[in-house]
Amino acid sequence: MLKGGLQSGKPQLSVIIPSAAFGGAVISFVLCSSELVKCRMQVQGTDSLVPKSGRYDGPLDCALKTLRTEGVTGIFRGGFTTLLRESIGNAVFFTTYEHVRYYMHLKMKDASPNQSNLMDVGVGIMSGGLSGIAVSCFFQWKIVIFLEEREILNGTKTIIQTSTDRGSTRNPFQILKSIYVRSGLKGCYTGLGPTIVRAFPANAAAIVTWELAVKIMGIKRE
Repeated sequence: MLKGGLQSGKPQLSVIIPSAAFGGAVISFVLCSSELVKCRMQVQGTDSLVPKSGRYDGPLDCALKTLRTEGVTGIFRGGFTTLLRESIGNAVFFTTYEHVRYYMHLKMKDASPNQSNLMDVGVGIMSGGLSGIAVSCFFQWKIVIFLEEREILNGTKTIIQTSTDRGSTRNPFQILKSIYVRSGLKGCYTGLGPTIVRAFPANAAAIVTWELAVKIMGIKRE
């Protein structure tokens, strides 16, 4: 019987990868437009990217102006890159999470019931944190340079979504190649340190909260 990608307690990649990737693909359609607005709002202080005459009054104004000037396809600009990030990223995240969780529980199977809750928190912290780091390292090399922080604006998704030129390329691999030509391999890892520092606590907190919610609802995972 399969439960959460597990069969007899052991993670099954044939279940984890496709289910996680499919979930990520669905999420990408929701994230794409909201992240486009976020990215364009973040670069407003940079005159070379957004002239003062073209700045937005707020997120809603940004979305409406994008729709008016670029159409419906404009609000989903960068959708292919977001789809890749979320589908592959989810597969990497949950593969790492299930394996770390499984082997940590295997090592602690003889723990006393009094230590159970504390150990569950520890497992959640490590499995969530390491999974977040795995995704960050994978995408620093594979698709994007630095997606979320305002200070670094040469990530491929950020370039795609902040460009107002309708004729500019939307191919993330072409942009990644141009960054490699301009800055070399080192440029493709710009921002990796801050990404990892953020990824561990953020994902650890998310997984600990999720595991706690599962326990409160009485859902048996194993």
